[in-house]
Amino acid sequence: MSHAATLPEAALPPTVLPPLRGRVQRGAALGPQSWFRVGGPAEWLVRPADAADLLLLLRDAPAGMPVTAIGAASNLIIRDGGVRGIVIRLGRGFAEVAVEPDGVVAGAAVLDATLAQHAAAAGLAGLEFLSGIPGSIGGAVAMNAGAYGAEVKDVLDWAEVATPEGLVRLDAAGLDLRYRHASLPPGGVVTRARFHAAPGDPDAIAARMARIRESREATQPVRARTGGSTFRNPPAGTRPADKAWALIDAAGCRGMTMGGAQVSEKHCNFLLNLGTATAAEIEGLGEAVRERVLRETGVSLAWEIRRIGERGV
Repeated sequence: MSHAATLPEAALPPTVLPPLRGRVQRGAALGPQSWFRVGGPAEWLVRPADAADLLLLLRDAPAGMPVTAIGAASNLIIRDGGVRGIVIRLGRGFAEVAVEPDGVVAGAAVLDATLAQHAAAAGLAGLEFLSGIPGSIGGAVAMNAGAYGAEVKDVLDWAEVATPEGLVRLDAAGLDLRYRHASLPPGGVVTRARFHAAPGDPDAIAARMARIRESREATQPVRARTGGSTFRNPPAGTRPADKAWALIDAAGCRGMTMGGAQVSEKHCNFLLNLGTATAAEIEGLGEAVRERVLRETGVSLAWEIRRIGERGV
Protein backbone atom coordinates (compact mmCIF):
# COMPACT_ATOMS: atom_id res chain seq x y z
CA MET A 1 0.00 0.00 0.00
CA SER A 2 1.42 3.39 -0.91
CA HIS A 3 0.75 6.48 1.20
CA ALA A 4 3.29 8.66 -0.62
CA ALA A 5 2.18 12.08 -1.72
CA THR A 6 2.73 13.35 -5.24
CA LEU A 7 4.56 16.63 -5.62
CA PRO A 8 2.12 19.17 -7.10
CA GLU A 9 2.81 20.34 -10.61
CA ALA A 10 3.59 23.80 -9.26
CA ALA A 11 6.54 22.26 -7.44
CA LEU A 12 8.00 21.09 -10.74
CA PRO A 13 9.09 24.26 -12.54
CA PRO A 14 10.25 23.89 -16.13
CA THR A 15 13.87 24.02 -15.00
CA VAL A 16 16.47 22.98 -17.51
CA LEU A 17 19.16 20.79 -16.02
CA PRO A 18 22.66 20.62 -17.53
CA PRO A 19 23.07 18.35 -20.59
CA LEU A 20 23.77 15.11 -18.76
CA ARG A 21 24.61 11.68 -20.19
CA GLY A 22 23.06 9.84 -17.28
CA ARG A 23 19.39 9.13 -16.67
CA VAL A 24 17.15 12.01 -15.57
CA GLN A 25 13.59 11.44 -14.29
CA ARG A 26 11.05 14.03 -13.20
CA GLY A 27 8.71 13.14 -10.34
CA ALA A 28 10.38 9.74 -9.90
CA ALA A 29 9.15 7.41 -7.15
CA LEU A 30 11.71 6.99 -4.38
CA GLY A 31 9.82 4.81 -1.92
CA PRO A 32 10.38 1.54 -3.78
CA GLN A 33 14.12 2.24 -3.77
CA SER A 34 14.38 2.62 0.01
CA TRP A 35 14.76 -0.27 2.44
CA PHE A 36 11.71 0.93 4.37
CA ARG A 37 9.72 1.02 1.09
CA VAL A 38 8.11 4.33 2.01
CA GLY A 39 8.31 7.93 0.89
CA GLY A 40 7.25 10.36 -1.80
CA PRO A 41 8.82 11.16 -5.17
CA ALA A 42 11.90 13.12 -6.15
CA GLU A 43 11.29 16.35 -7.99
CA TRP A 44 14.22 15.31 -10.17
CA LEU A 45 16.06 11.99 -9.87
CA VAL A 46 19.45 11.97 -11.58
CA ARG A 47 21.73 8.99 -12.08
CA PRO A 48 24.99 10.48 -13.41
CA ALA A 49 26.83 8.39 -15.98
CA ASP A 50 30.20 8.87 -14.29
CA ALA A 51 32.24 11.30 -12.21
CA ALA A 52 32.50 13.83 -15.05
CA ASP A 53 28.72 13.80 -15.43
CA LEU A 54 28.29 14.29 -11.68
CA LEU A 55 30.74 17.19 -11.66
CA LEU A 56 28.84 18.86 -14.50
CA LEU A 57 25.58 18.50 -12.58
CA LEU A 58 27.01 19.91 -9.35
CA ARG A 59 28.64 22.82 -11.16
CA ASP A 60 25.72 23.81 -13.38
CA ALA A 61 22.65 22.84 -11.33
CA PRO A 62 20.11 25.69 -11.25
CA ALA A 63 21.02 28.24 -8.59
CA GLY A 64 19.17 27.69 -5.35
CA MET A 65 17.90 24.23 -6.26
CA PRO A 66 18.48 21.75 -3.40
CA VAL A 67 20.72 18.78 -4.21
CA THR A 68 20.47 15.59 -2.12
CA ALA A 69 22.56 12.45 -2.59
CA ILE A 70 21.26 9.05 -1.53
CA GLY A 71 23.19 5.80 -1.54
CA ALA A 72 21.65 2.38 -1.11
CA ALA A 73 18.82 4.11 0.85
CA SER A 74 19.32 1.58 3.64
CA ASN A 75 19.75 3.94 6.61
CA LEU A 76 17.23 6.48 5.35
CA ILE A 77 13.66 7.67 5.83
CA ILE A 78 12.25 9.41 2.76
CA ARG A 79 9.32 11.49 3.97
CA ASP A 80 5.87 11.10 2.44
CA GLY A 81 5.81 14.52 0.78
CA GLY A 82 8.76 13.77 -1.46
CA VAL A 83 12.11 15.49 -1.94
CA ARG A 84 12.42 18.92 -3.53
CA GLY A 85 15.12 19.70 -6.04
CA ILE A 86 17.61 17.18 -7.36
CA VAL A 87 18.12 13.74 -5.85
CA ILE A 88 21.35 12.05 -6.95
CA ARG A 89 21.70 8.29 -6.94
CA LEU A 90 24.98 6.83 -8.14
CA GLY A 91 24.84 3.66 -10.21
CA ARG A 92 26.96 1.49 -12.48
CA GLY A 93 29.35 4.32 -13.38
CA PHE A 94 30.45 4.27 -9.75
CA ALA A 95 30.53 0.51 -9.17
CA GLU A 96 34.11 -0.44 -10.06
CA VAL A 97 36.26 -2.38 -7.60
CA ALA A 98 40.06 -2.50 -7.97
CA VAL A 99 42.00 -4.83 -5.67
CA GLU A 100 45.59 -3.79 -4.95
CA PRO A 101 48.33 -5.60 -2.98
CA ASP A 102 47.61 -3.64 0.19
CA GLY A 103 44.08 -2.39 -0.23
CA VAL A 104 40.94 -1.95 -2.29
CA VAL A 105 39.62 1.02 -4.27
CA ALA A 106 35.85 1.01 -4.67
CA GLY A 107 33.31 3.26 -6.30
CA ALA A 108 30.68 4.92 -4.13
CA ALA A 109 27.88 2.68 -5.45
CA VAL A 110 29.65 -0.54 -4.45
CA LEU A 111 27.90 -2.26 -1.58
CA ASP A 112 29.91 -2.52 1.62
CA ALA A 113 29.46 -6.29 1.66
CA THR A 114 30.67 -6.54 -1.95
CA LEU A 115 33.90 -4.72 -1.11
CA ALA A 116 34.45 -7.08 1.82
CA GLN A 117 33.93 -10.05 -0.46
CA HIS A 118 36.48 -8.77 -2.99
CA ALA A 119 39.03 -8.24 -0.23
CA ALA A 120 38.39 -11.72 1.18
CA ALA A 121 38.76 -13.33 -2.24
CA ALA A 122 42.16 -11.62 -2.58
CA GLY A 123 43.29 -12.75 0.89
CA LEU A 124 43.23 -9.23 2.32
CA ALA A 125 42.28 -8.86 5.98
CA GLY A 126 40.88 -5.93 7.94
CA LEU A 127 37.77 -5.14 5.92
CA GLU A 128 35.58 -8.00 7.13
CA PHE A 129 33.48 -5.68 9.30
CA LEU A 130 32.08 -4.06 6.15
CA SER A 131 30.25 -7.30 5.36
CA GLY A 132 27.97 -6.53 8.30
CA ILE A 133 26.98 -3.03 7.18
CA PRO A 134 23.93 -2.81 4.89
CA GLY A 135 24.80 0.10 2.65
CA SER A 136 27.10 1.44 -0.04
CA ILE A 137 30.64 2.79 0.13
CA GLY A 138 29.57 6.39 -0.49
CA GLY A 139 27.21 6.29 2.45
CA ALA A 140 29.72 4.43 4.61
CA VAL A 141 32.26 7.22 4.11
CA ALA A 142 29.67 9.99 4.48
CA MET A 143 28.63 8.74 7.93
CA ASN A 144 31.81 6.93 9.04
CA ALA A 145 29.87 3.68 9.26
CA GLY A 146 31.03 1.02 11.65
CA ALA A 147 30.20 -2.35 13.12
CA TYR A 148 31.82 -5.26 14.96
CA GLY A 149 34.54 -3.18 16.54
CA ALA A 150 35.74 -1.20 13.52
CA GLU A 151 34.82 1.97 11.63
CA VAL A 152 35.57 3.41 8.20
CA LYS A 153 38.03 5.85 9.76
CA ASP A 154 40.18 2.90 10.85
CA VAL A 155 40.77 1.69 7.30
CA LEU A 156 40.23 4.69 4.99
CA ASP A 157 43.24 5.95 3.04
CA TRP A 158 41.34 8.54 1.03
CA ALA A 159 38.00 9.38 -0.49
CA GLU A 160 37.38 11.32 -3.67
CA VAL A 161 34.55 13.82 -3.36
CA ALA A 162 32.85 15.64 -6.23
CA THR A 163 32.03 19.27 -5.40
CA PRO A 164 30.68 22.22 -7.41
CA GLU A 165 34.29 23.41 -7.66
CA GLY A 166 35.74 20.08 -8.81
CA LEU A 167 37.04 16.77 -7.51
CA VAL A 168 38.95 16.70 -4.23
CA ARG A 169 40.74 13.86 -2.44
CA LEU A 170 40.59 13.77 1.36
CA ASP A 171 41.96 11.41 4.01
CA ALA A 172 40.23 10.49 7.26
CA ALA A 173 41.60 13.57 9.02
CA GLY A 174 40.51 15.81 6.17
CA LEU A 175 37.00 14.40 6.48
CA ASP A 176 37.06 14.81 10.28
CA LEU A 177 35.78 11.27 10.70
CA ARG A 178 34.27 10.68 14.13
CA TYR A 179 31.54 8.43 15.52
CA ARG A 180 28.91 8.30 12.75
CA HIS A 181 30.15 11.63 11.41
CA ALA A 182 32.06 12.98 8.42
CA SER A 183 32.47 16.57 7.26
CA LEU A 184 32.16 16.57 3.48
CA PRO A 185 32.91 19.76 1.55
CA PRO A 186 29.79 21.89 0.89
CA GLY A 187 27.71 20.22 -1.80
CA GLY A 188 30.09 17.25 -1.85
CA VAL A 189 29.24 13.74 -3.04
CA VAL A 190 31.63 10.82 -2.46
CA THR A 191 32.58 9.14 -5.75
CA ARG A 192 35.11 6.48 -4.67
CA ALA A 193 37.42 5.57 -1.82
CA ARG A 194 40.52 3.53 -1.00
CA PHE A 195 40.73 1.26 2.03
CA HIS A 196 43.95 -0.27 3.30
CA ALA A 197 44.19 -3.93 4.19
CA ALA A 198 46.88 -6.47 4.91
CA PRO A 199 47.55 -9.97 3.57
CA GLY A 200 45.87 -12.53 5.78
CA ASP A 201 44.92 -16.14 6.03
CA PRO A 202 41.96 -16.71 3.66
CA ASP A 203 40.40 -19.29 5.97
CA ALA A 204 40.55 -16.92 8.94
CA ILE A 205 39.07 -14.08 6.88
CA ALA A 206 36.25 -16.32 5.67
CA ALA A 207 35.59 -17.53 9.22
CA ARG A 208 35.33 -13.97 10.55
CA MET A 209 32.89 -13.01 7.80
CA ALA A 210 30.84 -16.11 8.55
CA ARG A 211 30.69 -15.14 12.23
CA ILE A 212 29.53 -11.65 11.31
CA ARG A 213 26.84 -13.06 9.03
CA GLU A 214 25.65 -15.48 11.71
CA SER A 215 25.60 -12.71 14.32
CA ARG A 216 23.50 -10.45 12.10
CA GLU A 217 21.07 -13.26 11.33
CA ALA A 218 20.73 -14.12 15.01
CA THR A 219 20.36 -10.62 16.45
CA GLN A 220 18.94 -8.33 13.74
CA PRO A 221 15.72 -8.33 11.66
CA VAL A 222 17.72 -8.61 8.44
CA ARG A 223 14.80 -9.84 6.31
CA ALA A 224 12.37 -7.11 7.38
CA ARG A 225 11.64 -3.70 5.89
CA THR A 226 13.93 -1.74 8.15
CA GLY A 227 16.48 1.06 8.09
CA GLY A 228 19.22 -0.50 10.18
CA SER A 229 20.35 1.08 13.46
CA THR A 230 17.91 3.86 14.27
CA PHE A 231 19.76 5.80 16.98
CA ARG A 232 23.40 6.41 17.74
CA ASN A 233 24.85 4.94 20.88
CA PRO A 234 25.12 7.65 23.56
CA PRO A 235 28.54 9.19 24.24
CA ALA A 236 30.84 7.16 26.45
CA GLY A 237 30.20 7.91 30.09
CA THR A 238 26.57 8.93 29.63
CA ARG A 239 25.43 5.66 31.16
CA PRO A 240 28.27 3.16 31.39
CA ALA A 241 27.76 0.01 29.34
CA ASP A 242 24.45 1.26 27.92
CA LYS A 243 23.87 1.03 24.19
CA ALA A 244 20.95 2.64 22.41
CA TRP A 245 19.10 -0.69 22.26
CA ALA A 246 19.52 -1.22 26.01
CA LEU A 247 18.10 2.22 26.79
CA ILE A 248 15.15 1.58 24.47
CA ASP A 249 14.54 -1.78 26.11
CA ALA A 250 14.82 -0.32 29.61
CA ALA A 251 12.22 2.30 28.69
CA GLY A 252 9.76 -0.45 27.71
CA CYS A 253 9.71 0.31 23.99
CA ARG A 254 10.45 -3.17 22.61
CA GLY A 255 7.57 -4.10 20.27
CA MET A 256 5.98 -0.62 20.51
CA THR A 257 3.85 0.27 17.46
CA MET A 258 2.47 3.30 15.65
CA GLY A 259 0.18 2.52 12.74
CA GLY A 260 2.07 0.11 10.50
CA ALA A 261 5.44 0.79 12.16
CA GLN A 262 6.96 -1.22 14.98
CA VAL A 263 10.02 -1.26 17.21
CA SER A 264 11.61 -4.62 16.43
CA GLU A 265 11.21 -7.21 19.15
CA LYS A 266 14.38 -8.93 17.93
CA HIS A 267 16.60 -5.83 18.15
CA CYS A 268 14.89 -2.77 19.56
CA ASN A 269 17.23 -0.24 17.92
CA PHE A 270 15.59 -1.23 14.62
CA LEU A 271 12.29 0.19 13.38
CA LEU A 272 10.16 -1.92 11.04
CA ASN A 273 7.60 -1.28 8.33
CA LEU A 274 5.15 -4.11 8.92
CA GLY A 275 3.78 -3.58 5.41
CA THR A 276 1.41 -0.61 5.61
CA ALA A 277 3.49 2.04 7.39
CA THR A 278 3.92 5.58 6.17
CA ALA A 279 7.17 7.45 6.56
CA ALA A 280 5.35 9.68 9.07
CA GLU A 281 4.46 6.65 11.19
CA ILE A 282 8.02 5.33 11.15
CA GLU A 283 9.53 8.71 12.02
CA GLY A 284 6.77 9.40 14.55
CA LEU A 285 7.44 6.08 16.26
CA GLY A 286 11.11 6.96 16.45
CA GLU A 287 10.31 10.29 18.07
CA ALA A 288 7.96 8.58 20.53
CA VAL A 289 10.79 6.21 21.47
CA ARG A 290 13.14 9.16 21.98
CA GLU A 291 10.63 10.89 24.23
CA ARG A 292 10.05 7.79 26.36
CA VAL A 293 13.77 7.02 26.67
CA LEU A 294 14.44 10.61 27.75
CA ARG A 295 11.62 10.47 30.29
CA GLU A 296 12.60 7.08 31.71
CA THR A 297 16.40 7.26 31.58
CA GLY A 298 17.34 10.91 31.17
CA VAL A 299 19.28 10.13 28.00
CA SER A 300 18.46 11.96 24.75
CA LEU A 301 19.02 9.59 21.82
CA ALA A 302 20.27 11.06 18.55
CA TRP A 303 18.99 9.77 15.23
CA GLU A 304 21.43 7.70 13.20
CA ILE A 305 18.93 7.16 10.38
CA ARG A 306 18.99 10.08 7.97
CA ARG A 307 15.61 11.70 7.25
CA ILE A 308 15.03 13.71 4.08
CA GLY A 309 12.18 15.38 2.25
CA GLU A 310 8.89 17.06 2.99
CA ARG A 311 6.29 15.84 5.44
CA GLY A 312 3.06 14.63 3.89
CA VAL A 313 -0.21 16.49 4.21
